[in-house]
Amino acid sequence: MNRLITAATAAALMVGLAACSDPGAGAPVDAAVTWADPSAKLDGVKLTVWAAQNSNTVPEKVVAAFEQATGASVDVVTIPDPYEQGIQTKVATGDKPDLAFWQPTASMLTAINAKTNLQPLTDAPWLPKLDPELRDITGILDGTRYAALITSPAVEGVYYNKEVFAANGITETPKNFDDMVTVARSLKGKGVTPFFEMAADRWATQWWVQVQLADAAKDGLWDKINTKQETFSSPVVLDAIKKYKSLIDEGLFNADIKTAKFEDQGAALLAGDAAMVVQVNSFFGQLQAKSDTATLDQKIGFFPIAPSGQVGTFIPDQSNALVAFRTGDAKREAAARQLLSFWMGPGYQDFVTDRNTISLQPAVANPAGVPKALLDVHASLGTAVGSMQALAVANPDLYINLADMIVGTMTPEEVAKATQDQFAQLAKAAGAPGF
Repeated sequence: MNRLITAATAAALMVGLAACSDPGAGAPVDAAVTWADPSAKLDGVKLTVWAAQNSNTVPEKVVAAFEQATGASVDVVTIPDPYEQGIQTKVATGDKPDLAFWQPTASMLTAINAKTNLQPLTDAPWLPKLDPELRDITGILDGTRYAALITSPAVEGVYYNKEVFAANGITETPKNFDDMVTVARSLKGKGVTPFFEMAADRWATQWWVQVQLADAAKDGLWDKINTKQETFSSPVVLDAIKKYKSLIDEGLFNADIKTAKFEDQGAALLAGDAAMVVQVNSFFGQLQAKSDTATLDQKIGFFPIAPSGQVGTFIPDQSNALVAFRTGDAKREAAARQLLSFWMGPGYQDFVTDRNTISLQPAVANPAGVPKALLDVHASLGTAVGSMQALAVANPDLYINLADMIVGTMTPEEVAKATQDQFAQLAKAAGAPGF
């Protein structure tokens, strides 16, 4: 889940990288990597896949098909939450699986010391099959591909209740962030709660700041923060934090914002008790658990948002991708690559059908039951910009600080300073130049 990203990064960098100033130091020199036929026999080979509590059922069907086709044995092991922290602690002590679900961003590939610990997947045979707009969107560190994208990356944007919009005369989705605020004020004037936030669970608070930074991100904001040309206290970020607070102070959010949780958010939007929620794909997963596709298509829509227009902010998470580890066992390493080839090759159609998820390959059709909102989320990826998690060299606990601001224990300025201080500490631990 995205709420684990920042805390995991902090813990892992301190545990896994404290002993070396350059996380890539000592990385092995790779010989030419070969890719076996996806269904080649692997009798007697045993593979281990690490998964999180929210991704441990994802491989079930494709693993079973791979075992039947090859004779290999694949054990899917659930690593308890916080998932990323748990994996990085294990890897730092030399405990490695053959494959693992992993957030495929550059910062999290750095956090796991990809150059040393992961197999390169640069020439993977399924890459030419991927949608060109998605092929290089994530999974790459310093020009080398280390992660295989298996599902559509999450996008920060706005889920809205279509029936609430229609009942209040809103016939089209907002054109940009300020237009959305105008719509919110109109809804409030009619007695409708415009936005719902879940500050008790904290992790989604950061999306409100990040969608406001989409245009700046497109113009290189995170590169500037990575190189100390800008900070979280710079006006572009601080103003986004201040605007978020001003909208809360204006009363455009649920009255119980300080105590509301993730579960409350989904229930409120489905019931029409709130009109809009700024969230990522995992939120829609909650809605799917509460309702059926026909109802969701009737009630729930999605639009990306940014200051300049309907632009999304993508944030791939661990359920979107897999990495293959260097274990020192050449046969198992080759078998791990073969499982990825099977998954994204002959097993891919059955995989997307089983998971009722969007296909990343134009030649593989989407299942008929994918909800319209998810199709709209996926469609926004072509023009989406990278999130802090995708583009920053480290991911400080912005969400915790914002939640503290909401409950009244931090000011926007204190949020910005605390976030920047932690960012600098994490960037230094990751070996980022200049820190």
